Amino acid sequence: MCRWLAYSGTPLVMDEVLYRPKHSLIDQSLHARMGVETTNGDGFGIGWYEEHARTPAVFHDIGPAWSNRNLREIAGHVRAPLFFAHVRASTGTAVQQTNCHPFRYDRWMWMHNGSIAGFHTFRRDLLLAVAPELFASIEGTTDSEAMFFLALTFGLEEDPPGAVARMTGFVERIGREHGVQAPLQMTIAVADGERLLAFRYASEGTPRSLYYSAGVEDLRALHPETDFLRDVSDETRLVVSEPLGDLPGAWIEVPANSYGIVQPGGDVLQDFRPEEP
Repeated sequence: MCRWLAYSGTPLVMDEVLYRPKHSLIDQSLHARMGVETTNGDGFGIGWYEEHARTPAVFHDIGPAWSNRNLREIAGHVRAPLFFAHVRASTGTAVQQTNCHPFRYDRWMWMHNGSIAGFHTFRRDLLLAVAPELFASIEGTTDSEAMFFLALTFGLEEDPPGAVARMTGFVERIGREHGVQAPLQMTIAVADGERLLAFRYASEGTPRSLYYSAGVEDLRALHPETDFLRDVSDETRLVVSEPLGDLPGAWIEVPANSYGIVQPGGDVLQDFRPEEP
């Protein structure tokens, strides 16, 4: 599968979370502890929002993240209040730049860990449901990008949680029609530059791992020796496929079949259920 992280809060140089933690995302690209695969070397991507730009910037490459000099250069110089990073382990689709996360449409970014079981047997049915005005923007061949454009079709811009629920319900119905009773495994991050949403869900069994960082105020009290915590606001949050280190009390598991919203003024954690579109 894949490993990813999403950051929202005080503008931060990306290197602080991509490279410096003990079990950083770059370390996870070689030595994942909780993923299906230990190595995630089938490409990578980062995406970030800047104050002067309406849409996010993205950078992708098909090689492994651990040895990419351009990624190291960018991460050491770009400071952003909201950014995504993803290291990929392909579930069968081609290793190419257009299949690397995060995916972008207008101001939205999307990344995913998991899979649609049997995707290639009913891919056509899923893609035919994408709104005609969106279809030409699909560039790759992954189930993850198909999920993104289905969510956009089902109202992501107006109602992100509802759109993801309708996308999920639609994929499950089409899967069952093709004999796949439990088609979805997913952790998803989606953002519009102001809000960050994260979803953890499986049609059956335990969803892929997902964690969020504890409140900064609590972490400062527990770990006053950690320099990174001194300069960020209390609203700063990280959402990650697996913890970036071993600080006690720093990471809280996202409950199965739930979603969270990181936003100014207060975060939200809710149950997640598929809906029929």
